[in-house]
Amino acid sequence: MRLALFQPDIPQNVGACIRLSACFGVELHVIEPTGFRFDDRAMKRAALDYGPLSHLVRHADWDAFQAARGPGRLVLFTTKAAQRLDDFQFRPDDTLLFGRESAGAPDVVHAAADARVFIPIRPETRSLNLSVSAGLALYQALNQTGALP
Repeated sequence: MRLALFQPDIPQNVGACIRLSACFGVELHVIEPTGFRFDDRAMKRAALDYGPLSHLVRHADWDAFQAARGPGRLVLFTTKAAQRLDDFQFRPDDTLLFGRESAGAPDVVHAAADARVFIPIRPETRSLNLSVSAGLALYQALNQTGALP
């Protein structure tokens, strides 16, 4: 199982996902360009000392990510999905993909996804934080596939 972020805007979210990668033993793929300098101190502070324990792979762009992705389904998390997180059947080789905080995922990413999933929240709210969403989805997927540490 892999976690992937499409052109993230906020370094603290990437830092938190680095921690998810380290704590759950999954690869983290960051698809550039990002909305920040990758050596930004805020991202390093958010990741704390978990960086060496994670497996971070950076991709120059969407095409580079697609070329290197490997086998398995691309599962896009989006508010535009019809399938609920708790109803979706994950597989051990899935890549869980999250769009940009400010704009979500563009049409080309939606078109490439094998599945689109949403995390149900109260209707009067807009969305969860990216790293919170990634943590919920990753835990559900790992638990469902029996891959929790």
